[in-house]
Amino acid sequence: MAKKQFKAESKRLLDLMINSIYTNKEIFLRELISNASDAIDKVYFRSLTDKKLSDVKQSDLKINVIRDKENRILTIKDNGIGMTEEELEKNLGTIAQSGTLSFKQTLINDDKDNDKNKKSEETKEADDKSENKMSLIGQFGVGFYSCFMVADEVTVISKSADSEKAYKWVSSGADGYTIEEAQKEDRGTEIIIKLKKNTDDENYSKYVEEYVLENLIKKYSDYIRYPIIMNCEKKVPKPKAEGDENAKQEYDTVEEDKTINSMIPLWKKAKKDIKDEEYKNFYMQKFYDFEEPLKWIHTKVEGQYSYSTLLYIPSHVPYDYYGKEFKKGLQLYSNGVLIMEHCEDLLPDYFGFVKGLVDSEDLSLNISREILQQDKQLKVIAKNIESKIRSELENMLNTDRIAYEKLFKAFGMPLKIGAYDGFGLNKDKLKDLLLFHSSHENEIPYKEDESNNNAENKESEKKENYKSDYTTFKEYVSRMKPDQKEIYYASSESVDKIKMMPQVESVIDKGFEVLFLDESVDEFVLQMMQEYDGKKFANVSANDINLDTDEEKEALKKLNEESKDLFKFMKESLNDENIKDIRFTHRLKNHPVCLSSEGVVSVEMQKVLNAMPDQNNQNIKAQTVLEVNEKHPIAEKLKALYKEDNKEELKKYTKVLLDAAKLIEGLPIDNPTELSNLICEFMTK
Repeated sequence: MAKKQFKAESKRLLDLMINSIYTNKEIFLRELISNASDAIDKVYFRSLTDKKLSDVKQSDLKINVIRDKENRILTIKDNGIGMTEEELEKNLGTIAQSGTLSFKQTLINDDKDNDKNKKSEETKEADDKSENKMSLIGQFGVGFYSCFMVADEVTVISKSADSEKAYKWVSSGADGYTIEEAQKEDRGTEIIIKLKKNTDDENYSKYVEEYVLENLIKKYSDYIRYPIIMNCEKKVPKPKAEGDENAKQEYDTVEEDKTINSMIPLWKKAKKDIKDEEYKNFYMQKFYDFEEPLKWIHTKVEGQYSYSTLLYIPSHVPYDYYGKEFKKGLQLYSNGVLIMEHCEDLLPDYFGFVKGLVDSEDLSLNISREILQQDKQLKVIAKNIESKIRSELENMLNTDRIAYEKLFKAFGMPLKIGAYDGFGLNKDKLKDLLLFHSSHENEIPYKEDESNNNAENKESEKKENYKSDYTTFKEYVSRMKPDQKEIYYASSESVDKIKMMPQVESVIDKGFEVLFLDESVDEFVLQMMQEYDGKKFANVSANDINLDTDEEKEALKKLNEESKDLFKFMKESLNDENIKDIRFTHRLKNHPVCLSSEGVVSVEMQKVLNAMPDQNNQNIKAQTVLEVNEKHPIAEKLKALYKEDNKEELKKYTKVLLDAAKLIEGLPIDNPTELSNLICEFMTK
């Protein structure tokens, strides 16, 4: 029998198909099963109107995956439309010649013809039955050739629904193929793969192992609408000899057919038909989580672009979430076939914690179906998903504060970074999702969550107001005093440290609420936002914060003017270029001293920036003001030392005050030994 050459003319093209287009070898099984599903779709669709195929029953349609471990042969078998000799020649003899594409084009042309003529009732009924049944994805004609990534030889035996004869196509790759008549009773196609020999780098024998094939089918083809049946091993007990009941039980290994795929995707079911437990179990099994999700979002969109989504909000941070190995992105399906495990383009970074999937019939895929074409359609879907997630989170914040605060404790950091990144490009989208600790105990009215789900145990929730030390910007603004123009905040490593800051105590004592920024990114977010609802953000540690009355301000101004020579000497004695000024203040209540910042960079921002890697030893410094409590006894001591011309003693006091202020702010001091000696000296006088 003469061997025929591929009509694509060159070995180089086939090498490209099997070595470059597909990035991993396991894809071949997805491609062959998808092709088998397409073939079954074709015969089922035709059977709706073709009386010659009236014996086709949907319940009989199936795909078989047959393992022959001993001979290292894998067979993919379907009872679909099959191929004639001419179709084998055309579809398999010409690389990138797709029978599916031709079939689909025929349907399109038929539709055009039907538009010109009045449809019969029978045709209309067939159209109705076939609606959403035609999901042919093998439009490029190269998926079949992926099997050569794992095969030494491929044999295709096929019998067409339009022919009494069957034919066999055999090829070992780019050297060509043969076609001859074959024996086959039933309609359909068998693809018989003789696996390559194992190498040091690749174990090809795994592709006849039960657990490997089962995992691949579940991963890529779990939602193919026809049963995928595989011969699996099963242990059955051997019968014991009579009178030997106490003997150890022995087992025989037998093979039995097992349906591997679940066939109907959960997300394609109507929401009213899905129980909460089904959503939870699907998430825990699909995404390997040991905890139930906080929330899920199930949508179906129809219109210019049609797609379904099933999204989940996890209840905790994955162990690798902040590691380099973590991959954000949603699983992407085309008609139930997994195309991408992590489609990063479907989620913005700040929603990268969301898990789930998107399934669309309208995706513009590239030739290998592994990579999306970057087109308007994908951007539209991504934008809609982002908007849906944001609205659901806002609803969660308003209706189930307990669950939302749990979410925010886990994933608040990416939301804050999202508001800051890109020079605040997304701050308006995210500002109402942000939470901050506050000096105000926030009492949240209980509201019944009317959304379709919440994985928190609602029976255990108390039907009463919820008290929280978290607040939103909107809640803060709603509580502001009528004449208050600024939103006050303070920053440090923890809420406890913030509460101990002298400046905070004074502001709270005057009846103002203070936001407690205890995460490194917090102050940068507020600096980028600048204001909320027309109210500017103000750091209570900034030197321009002054809540005194006009009389108090005037008295303090006069006092600082009278003490300018004292402060000049103290500043010169410190010889610290980062201390821009020294002055008396009224805002410290009972505390003796503090550091306030002047300019864009605050003391807390200085610490954060200098702690970052790759700063090239910039050693960023905030411009600070040393403020001394005018009502504290230390103020009179400083005045007395200067008046008595006791300059050396005044230098020591100034040094101790500066180091004390630095310690309050969590800053390092230059010479701890000197500070210790000075304190001991004062104590022994």
